[in-house]
Amino acid sequence: MDTIFEFLFKYRLLLFQEGDFTFASPWPVLLVLGGVAVVTLPALLTYRAARGASSRWDRGVMAALRLGLVAILVFILFRPTLILTSVVPQRNFVGILIDDSQSMRITDQDGVARSDFVQATFGSEGSELLTALEEKFTLRFFRFSRDASRLNDMADLSYSGTATNLGNAMVRAQEELAGVPISGLVVFSDGADNSGEVLAESLLPLQAAGIPVYTVGLGEEELTPDVQISRVEMPRTVLAGTSLVVDVIVSHRGYSGRTVQLVVEDTGLLLASEDVTFERDGEPVVVRVRIQAQDAGPRLLRFRVSIQPGERVTENNVRDVLVNVVSDAEKILYFEGEPRWEVKFLRRAVSEDENLQVVLLQRTAEGKFLRLDVDNAEELAAGFPKTREELFRYRALILGSVEASFFTHDQLDMIADFVSRRGGGLLFLGGRNAFAEGGYQGTRLAEVLPVFLDDELSSGVGPYFDELFITPTRAGLTHPATQLGADNSEAVVERWEALPSVTTLNPITRLKPGATSLLTGGTEEDRERQVVLAFHRYGRGKVVVLPIQDSWIWQMHADIPLEDQTHETFWRQLLRWLTDGVPEQVGAQTERELVEPGQPVNILVEVGDSAYAAVNNANVVAVVRDPSGDSMTITLEWDVEQDGQYGGRFLTTSPGLYEVSILASRGGDTIGTAVTYVEAAPSADEYFDASMRGTTLRRIADQTGGLFYTPENVATLAEDISFTGAGVTLTEERDLWDMPILLFLVLGLMAGEWGYRRKRSLI
Repeated sequence: MDTIFEFLFKYRLLLFQEGDFTFASPWPVLLVLGGVAVVTLPALLTYRAARGASSRWDRGVMAALRLGLVAILVFILFRPTLILTSVVPQRNFVGILIDDSQSMRITDQDGVARSDFVQATFGSEGSELLTALEEKFTLRFFRFSRDASRLNDMADLSYSGTATNLGNAMVRAQEELAGVPISGLVVFSDGADNSGEVLAESLLPLQAAGIPVYTVGLGEEELTPDVQISRVEMPRTVLAGTSLVVDVIVSHRGYSGRTVQLVVEDTGLLLASEDVTFERDGEPVVVRVRIQAQDAGPRLLRFRVSIQPGERVTENNVRDVLVNVVSDAEKILYFEGEPRWEVKFLRRAVSEDENLQVVLLQRTAEGKFLRLDVDNAEELAAGFPKTREELFRYRALILGSVEASFFTHDQLDMIADFVSRRGGGLLFLGGRNAFAEGGYQGTRLAEVLPVFLDDELSSGVGPYFDELFITPTRAGLTHPATQLGADNSEAVVERWEALPSVTTLNPITRLKPGATSLLTGGTEEDRERQVVLAFHRYGRGKVVVLPIQDSWIWQMHADIPLEDQTHETFWRQLLRWLTDGVPEQVGAQTERELVEPGQPVNILVEVGDSAYAAVNNANVVAVVRDPSGDSMTITLEWDVEQDGQYGGRFLTTSPGLYEVSILASRGGDTIGTAVTYVEAAPSADEYFDASMRGTTLRRIADQTGGLFYTPENVATLAEDISFTGAGVTLTEERDLWDMPILLFLVLGLMAGEWGYRRKRSLI
């Protein structure tokens, strides 16, 4: 199309877009128009006077054709001209940026690597593109991957970089060329930026300086056939013994209908495997893998898909995830307003779980309480906590059948803050004094709940009672709290629907926006009438409702075998999930858990007091232990823009596991400690999403005033920079009166008039 345009209009479309159109006639306009009128008017009068065999329509058509011919001649007489601004040859600099990362080794379908084009263009003398650029500009070469540097010899390109940072490369080249006239930067890359930085911020200084960026996209925009593990969704810290449902996103192209195996390993030990069937081409598959977190400590889990015949890239079939398995005892406060069987069986269900400590506070009479599993005689001696510091010591709170009027207004606010500010887990159980039946409607806790309390099932006449058969919802099929030890969704449904019915005194049917239902119940035929288990996020924490009063039936019913562990499994999974992700006073993490040797690691620490208010005057120290056992101490600085946030960094040296221990103190008193881990190992990031990112490269060019190319059309790059680039420029005029399109129009109109006359027998 561009070739046809240039043939007809003499110059390429780009020149018309960049230039200004004008007329450069050496004769006065009135003189030209007068001469045209002298020639045109007699011809029109002749047509008007002519009669004979011609009709009015014939005379009109012929007059229009003649006027069109005259108009073109007038256009030519006015001497149309294109005014162009071009850079002065050899007075301006152009920066050539070459991607030196591993993804440049990937071959196209014809077996040619992306790097081969670079070598053919700049690695040998006589390249047409290189010659054209050198004739017009002074060139400066740069190579880039994670960092950018000057390139003096093409032989120094190794294509071994393990990350690509396009923004940093362009900014670095601009800084290197500061002080000289720059016509533009040319980037040869596949555009696979995996730095994690915001590219738009790097373009701002280039836009401000008026420096266009010309991008040359190397590689195919769709790699096919290929299989890739795109993402693994799992927490960085889990409690030992927890059953996890991990979402693994597997992408593919060219393998529709094929079934592959996904394997999860822990240092060679097989944890799980799942068959993955690909459906429509290019459509990612979400695979839910069930694994058990067993041994405490940092674990490097490997998710791997078997290599398929003909795969273009095999390095992206594996992803490693570092997870810290902790064996702490999660402390949960269970406050029950009356003696009932649920208390006994709940405690028995988790009694053998070393990672769960359920502290029971049960009201036995007015002002009297039973305390079990407390750490000391002072704990809960005055009943339910009256201060935030006392309540916030727990990681989760269970409220049983206790009426809202028992709590003071401040205690109700304190429970809400326990979730929103402290980030704790809150579980509401059903009972005769729970939910609306307990007077919670209109209180602060009604706002916290994931369900509405005004329910139409309640008739308002006498107490409500219903028998419920349970079934999991679609979300409940894969949620860690509702698995019951099953290894697939079908088994989850089967186990829940095989359980005996339970009862409720609380009609709950409506979820609030954003809430998720995991279990529903009703009759055997309609098991979706009422909410049985639901949750939502509230502030930093989560709120869960379980409006049944006798889950212990799943243990004691006559149809349940003595050895059946369904009840125990349910409560252990539910309470582990309730405490999952609850922050400590001192929380620590690194920006990335997997880095390369030699790469810096950013440490992020959040510090709060006993009421979880941000602390800005703490002394925060990190002790980093490297794989050889040597340690270094780093003092972390407070981030003045974020309350309670502290940060620092250290440099990894050798491959292996790094342990980062945090100690936060204030005034000589310890606030808290935390531990996090980082694994240093060679990265394969360059092989993930390794197709040519045409969208990214086009955006860079568009936002800076440059152009986007591929190897097929890059031959015009030097000329294009001459007319679109910045730097020292001059103005030139180019005639348009001799465009071939004008000659074709003249001949076409003349031939058209003659042909019309002949067809109408007017000649």
